[in-house]
Amino acid sequence: MKYLIAKSLENSISYSEYRTLVHDVLADGKSTGFIQSEALTNYSLLNDRRMKRLDKTIKITDETKAVFKSITEQQTWLVLTEGWCGDAAQNLPVIHKLAAENENIALKIVLRDEHLELMDLFLTNGGRSIPKVIVLDAQNNVKHTWGPRPTLATKIMAEYKAENGSIDAQFKQDLQVWYNKNKGLSVQEDFVKMIPVL
Repeated sequence: MKYLIAKSLENSISYSEYRTLVHDVLADGKSTGFIQSEALTNYSLLNDRRMKRLDKTIKITDETKAVFKSITEQQTWLVLTEGWCGDAAQNLPVIHKLAAENENIALKIVLRDEHLELMDLFLTNGGRSIPKVIVLDAQNNVKHTWGPRPTLATKIMAEYKAENGSIDAQFKQDLQVWYNKNKGLSVQEDFVKMIPVL
């Protein structure tokens, strides 16, 4: 595992480099990832616009800022993601702003499809769900993982699945509405509980 993490960190990019990469790939009419389709490209276009808006509008609460300013341990947040992922588009801008609150936190991003060996060590219910945040200490030991969505959104999804048998297009649309109303607060709550404890 340590070797895979080290290799992934070597190949990682910053948040701004990731945003540029997604934008540049879209300019060629493609999405990130090995599988290419019109649907994935359309999702990526939507997500690119969504992230651009969230980069400008997401606010970190004063309470959350206070917690993050107090962190003294160096850590790396290694994120597995792809440009077509709706959950990633909603959550990565928040995660980026949280990491920016403290210079002891380094945010590194890798594309899932280029790092499947690493992804397969951090599955969610047997699936390669993204975004997946792997929190590493200064020695690159795994201390926490998070993803693919906030605890509250996961609960809402589980309840919908139990009631309706599966996740459908209507739920996916409702989830995006929930994200817009929540404004990143649930992500902040999750990280406040998780991050100070390394």
